[in-house]
Amino acid sequence: MAHILEGRSILITGGASGIGRAVALRSADAGAAVTVTDVNVEAGTAVIEEIVSNGGQAQFIRLDVTDEAQHHAAVAAAVKAFGKLDGACNAAGKPFQGRRMHEIDPDFWESVYSLNLRNVFYATRAQVPAMLDAGKGSIVNVASTAGIAAFANGADYCSAKGGVVSATRAAALDYAKLGIRVNSVLPGATRTPMMQGQMDAFDGLEDIMMAANPMGRLAEPDEIAFAVRWLLSDEASFVTGTMLIVDGGLTAG
Repeated sequence: MAHILEGRSILITGGASGIGRAVALRSADAGAAVTVTDVNVEAGTAVIEEIVSNGGQAQFIRLDVTDEAQHHAAVAAAVKAFGKLDGACNAAGKPFQGRRMHEIDPDFWESVYSLNLRNVFYATRAQVPAMLDAGKGSIVNVASTAGIAAFANGADYCSAKGGVVSATRAAALDYAKLGIRVNSVLPGATRTPMMQGQMDAFDGLEDIMMAANPMGRLAEPDEIAFAVRWLLSDEASFVTGTMLIVDGGLTAG
């Protein structure tokens, strides 16, 4: 396998499980030195141990993505350990409550925005200065097809992920001439622990999602991670401001 991230320092938020974990593992496979961040110290440490056991370079930093100061500390830790920051994948997030808009608890709504949208703002504020120091960089924000194709009982999640898509495109224009690319990946339903929790909570949800997908299945985290890895690499050097949809054809019709 080509080491398309050889010599790169990559930071991942939400890297202890799901898509973030897959991005960390696949980035390390491609030669990157990886800084994995998450609030789950045990799971995050396990990711580091797996990377190091396979000959990779990695460190874990505990990060609450709702705290801007912790984003800056995580970036500083990445630069201290690996000399620079070349790329970042912001994968941390929170699922929907599964209620009609007028029934959603306001505090839950705010938490969905904080963990899905505000954290991308905080992350960008921390990551961009380090990438400017490095002379270039690539940021990949994990959004969702829910950001462009709404579903019932998901106004909290759809609106937050739609914000991620729009913020990513605007940021891409902010930094295009400064050597920093900013893109979003829009996964369809993906078999992550978070998604499994949603399927367990809502009877029949998995069958509905599989039936709605042209491929008749859910994505695996690695299938999203490979798309992220490509955007982080120089193979995507002329790609910025894009929405890379990885959904098995769900939004094609």
